[in-house]
Amino acid sequence: MRAKEHSFPVEVELHHGRTVCVGVEGKAELGVMPPPAFYRDADPAVWSPEDLLVAAAASCLAVTITGAAERDGLPIVDLSVDAAGVVSRREDGRFGFTRIEQHVRISVPAGEAKHAREVVAGAEASCLVAASLDCEMQTEVEVLVLGDGHRTQVQPLVAQSGHERA
Repeated sequence: MRAKEHSFPVEVELHHGRTVCVGVEGKAELGVMPPPAFYRDADPAVWSPEDLLVAAAASCLAVTITGAAERDGLPIVDLSVDAAGVVSRREDGRFGFTRIEQHVRISVPAGEAKHAREVVAGAEASCLVAASLDCEMQTEVEVLVLGDGHRTQVQPLVAQSGHERA
């Protein structure tokens, strides 16, 4: 039996110079150019492919968390994911992403801290974008418990080791 497949078509066309337009049918176009780190004439206000890759990982984690929370009955009061992609020489000699560092902040009602950590760990382990990348994913989670005036300690997720690449 063949696994279910989904296709996500995009179209990229030259706009001018080193700027391209990325399009998906029915969605607004997005201008993309090399980042200032690699192109001195880059406009820092324009998205780069590197920005998009890190944003894809962080936003995938966020929407996977919200979906898992909905299925598991975890009420989320607030959620944010900050991420930074680190690019350097890889062990295989190529220059590319070596890791993506993600910091999840999730606010939940009192009594839900353990449940929140479990939901985030499960979402991190099943994030489609992270599973598709050939770099280490480092994820920390900070659970803010509302109603008892207590903030839990920032902890690395145990599941992060599942996304390390050789």
